[in-house]
Amino acid sequence: MMIPFNRFSARKTEKPAWHRYILWSLMGATVLALIIGIKLYMVLFGTAITLPADTYGHLYVRTGETLESIAEDMRKMGVHPRLREFKWVAHRKKLDQTLKPGHYVLTNGMSNFQLTRMLALGRQTPVRVIFHNIRTIGQLAGRIASQIEADSASLIKTFNDSVMLNKAGFNASTLPAMFIPNTYEVYWTLTPKEFFNRMHDEFNVFWDESRKKRCAEMGYSITQIVTLASIVEQETNKNSEKSTIAGVYINRLRKGMPLQADPTVKYAVGDFSLRRITGEHLTIDSPYNTYKYQGLPPGPICFPSIASVEAVLNYEDHGYYYFCARDDLSGYHEFARDYNTHMTNARRYQRALNALGIK
Repeated sequence: MMIPFNRFSARKTEKPAWHRYILWSLMGATVLALIIGIKLYMVLFGTAITLPADTYGHLYVRTGETLESIAEDMRKMGVHPRLREFKWVAHRKKLDQTLKPGHYVLTNGMSNFQLTRMLALGRQTPVRVIFHNIRTIGQLAGRIASQIEADSASLIKTFNDSVMLNKAGFNASTLPAMFIPNTYEVYWTLTPKEFFNRMHDEFNVFWDESRKKRCAEMGYSITQIVTLASIVEQETNKNSEKSTIAGVYINRLRKGMPLQADPTVKYAVGDFSLRRITGEHLTIDSPYNTYKYQGLPPGPICFPSIASVEAVLNYEDHGYYYFCARDDLSGYHEFARDYNTHMTNARRYQRALNALGIK
């Protein structure tokens, strides 16, 4: 039986050309959108910060700093190889309007999204402020200014603010007693006033009831204890001797003898490099010259360490009234109960200085 031939059954249905064009266009647009999406994702969430393993980058953003200068800082640090992408993301997130100053820690693998969000929200990492071996308020301002955003001039201005000093219970002479050399964790953007208040808080924490009670038992104020500790600090760097030296000065004060502390003369002269005090130095008319004026000077001659303060609070009870550096120039001292023994020790030390040509 023959099947009738249908001339339409063998003809394939063909789609119009415009239909194929639309199909290919949609496919191309999809691929292009996918490529752009991946690229955008990588710009936003891909690795932007590259650092060696177990290391960190430290970005310091100053008040009023621009995106361009931040990008330049990262360029110099070599932590962000594609800064154009950072700028693109930053501008679209309006980071120039929301940027917060501060110290920011950059980690390996951080994305532009994480970086710009951290800068916009001000999620800074605290810094450690350290100060030791400070002699003057000016030196303190310089040391602190090297560790936070504030400059030394603004810090000194705050330290000289009579209203703040009075409120804290200090004056220009006693102010060094408020600063306790140590390591403190603060925000890099800490203002001079905030730093001052933080140090006053630390002072109140350190001088707890037990230490205040000890001051009262000794018959001295906190600032007087710190003043004496500052002299002890400048007399020796040997912690093992500090309580003994403190005991010498306590004995002299109680007996009404002048302290005759060479470090106070250096402070009065204003030359901390002096290695030998001469008769000319002893004549300087200054309340800090403890050869000329009896009792403690008006305030600390340096910022004494906690070890020196504790040495005064726990001074050694002995019968010494004199001490002199050893002639071996080891930094240790010879102690004496009477003046003649002291002068014998002093002459040996003087001969050692003469032998070395120290004037």
